[in-house]
Amino acid sequence: MTADVNKDRLWNSLMTLAEIGATPRGGVRRIALTDEDKRARDLFCDWARDAGCDIRVDTIGNIFARRPGRNPDALPVATGSHIDSQPLGGKFDGAFGVMAGLEVIRALNDAGIETEAPIEVVDWTDEEGARFAAGCIGSGVYSGHRDLAAALVLEDAEGVTVGAALERIGYAGPAPLGEPGFGAYFEAHIEQGPILEAEGLTVGAVLGAQGQRCFVVTVEGVDGHAGTLPMAKRQDSFVGTAKMTVALTELAETYNPAAVITIGHVRVVPNSRNTVPGKTVFTIDSRHPDSETLERMEADMIRICGEIAKSSGLSVAFETVTRAEPIVFNTGCVDAVREACRQRQIRFMDIHSGAGHDACKIAAVSPAGMIFVPCIDGISHNELEDARAEDLAVGTQVLLDSMLAYAK
Repeated sequence: MTADVNKDRLWNSLMTLAEIGATPRGGVRRIALTDEDKRARDLFCDWARDAGCDIRVDTIGNIFARRPGRNPDALPVATGSHIDSQPLGGKFDGAFGVMAGLEVIRALNDAGIETEAPIEVVDWTDEEGARFAAGCIGSGVYSGHRDLAAALVLEDAEGVTVGAALERIGYAGPAPLGEPGFGAYFEAHIEQGPILEAEGLTVGAVLGAQGQRCFVVTVEGVDGHAGTLPMAKRQDSFVGTAKMTVALTELAETYNPAAVITIGHVRVVPNSRNTVPGKTVFTIDSRHPDSETLERMEADMIRICGEIAKSSGLSVAFETVTRAEPIVFNTGCVDAVREACRQRQIRFMDIHSGAGHDACKIAAVSPAGMIFVPCIDGISHNELEDARAEDLAVGTQVLLDSMLAYAK
C-alpha cells in the first residue's frame, strides 16, 4: 500500500503555525522557550493528539509525538526538526520538518496504513541558539553531545536559565533522555542555500554536513598618526587584514569541491578615524565536507596569513574556537531517500549541508538522513524566506516513503 501527502493540508498547517510570532515582513519571531514557542508547541501537541499520537516530553523539553505500530517493542522510525526561530526568521526553517512529520502521520491515517514500527515526530528544543547562545540544545543533550545539567543552567541575556524557562512554559518533562532510541531518523528541511533551485531540482539527498574550523585571528602592527606617518613607513594592521581577507577568499576556490571561508567579524583597535590601526582582530569560519581537506585548509590559512604579516611588518596569531568534524549520514538512510525519489520519478541530486541541523547530532546515536527541498533564491534566516507548496509536498512525500521503507 502507498500513502499520498496532502499538499494543501501541509501548506495550511505551515501558514497557521506561522501566525504565531508573525513579523511585519512575513517572517516569524519565535525564540526558544518564550510565550510564542509555548503557543507553537501547544498547537503541535494538539494537532498530533488529534492525529492519534501519544505525547511525551523529556527533561530538556524535546517533544515526541508517537503513532503506534503493530510491534510496540520496535524502535520508532522518527522524523522532526524544530519550531523555534531566529529573531527575524522565516516560516519554513525547522517548522517545515516538524509539519512534514505531522503530515506523514496524517497521510498514513488517511490511507489506513498500519506500520510494524511506531512512527515518531520530534520537536527538538532550541535548535537556533538565538536565546541561550548554544544551538541544538535539545538534540545535543538527547544524543550525549551536551551534558543535561550544564544545558539547564545556560543563561540568556537577562539571566534566565534554560531550566527556568522550561518550567515557566510547562515543558520541563519527566521522560528520560534517549529512551527508547530510534530505528532510524529522517529530517526534512529547506536547503537554506541556492543549489537545488539553480539546478532545477526538487529534492536533495543529503550525504552529510560540512565540518567546520573557526578561528579568532589577531594581527598586530604599530599605531601611528594618520597625518604624519608616511605610507611606506606604516605597519597598518587593518591593511594587512584586508590583504588576508582577499587571499583567503581566493583560497576557498582552490579546493575541490570548493570550500567556503568567511571573514564575518572585524574589530579595529584603537578604531579612531585619524589613527593608523595597530591591532585588528577578525574571525574566520571555514567549512568543507572532507576532514583531510579541512586540515589542509587550516594549514594553508595559517601559512598565507603568516606570509602576508611578515611582508607587511606585522605579527599574526590564530586562536581556534571551533573544531567540528564533517558528518556522514547513514548509507541506508541516504539510499532510502534516493530510492523514494526513483520510485516517484522525482529528479534529485546528492548534496552536502552547509549548515548544522538536529540530524547532525542524532547521527551519533541513530541511523540518520536528511531531505532538502529548495527555498526561493536560497534565502534563509530572513523574514523573506520562502518556499513553494509543491516543493514542500514533494519533499514530504519522499520523507513518508523513506520512513515506510524502515517502518515496514
